[in-house]
Amino acid sequence: MKLVIQRVSEASVSVDNELISKIGKGLLVLVGIAKDDTIKDLEYAAQKLVQMRIFPDQNGVMNISVTEAGGALLLVSQFTLLAQTRKGNRPSYIDAAAPDMATRLYDDFCEMVAQKTGQPVAKGIFGADMQVALINDGPVTIVLDSKQP
Repeated sequence: MKLVIQRVSEASVSVDNELISKIGKGLLVLVGIAKDDTIKDLEYAAQKLVQMRIFPDQNGVMNISVTEAGGALLLVSQFTLLAQTRKGNRPSYIDAAAPDMATRLYDDFCEMVAQKTGQPVAKGIFGADMQVALINDGPVTIVLDSKQP
């Protein structure tokens, strides 16, 4: 499982020019599910995500989690995070989970994060052609890979 975590002032997802989800201060997280991901990968990533101290404290030091900062979460599925690019010029997505498995694990991950934060998470639409807009705050962008803790 790979996550691209971006601290944002605001973020939104639209499909066919229709606003699907929008958050203010918080985290926009692109979520890539691999074909060999298990519940352990989801649990690890969810725990790391909600406890990662990437919001500034009163001294301006990144020392506060999204939950402590009162931030929102927008989780967007993105299979292209699993792209293999070593050979040739066309990325291979052979490591990405099949859509039925990925949908289930993405939904499970969103539910885990919501339970851990005690608040609902905003989501994109799995498999849709989404337009994602954000204002990256910092910028702060972190890549988390559940296979490389």
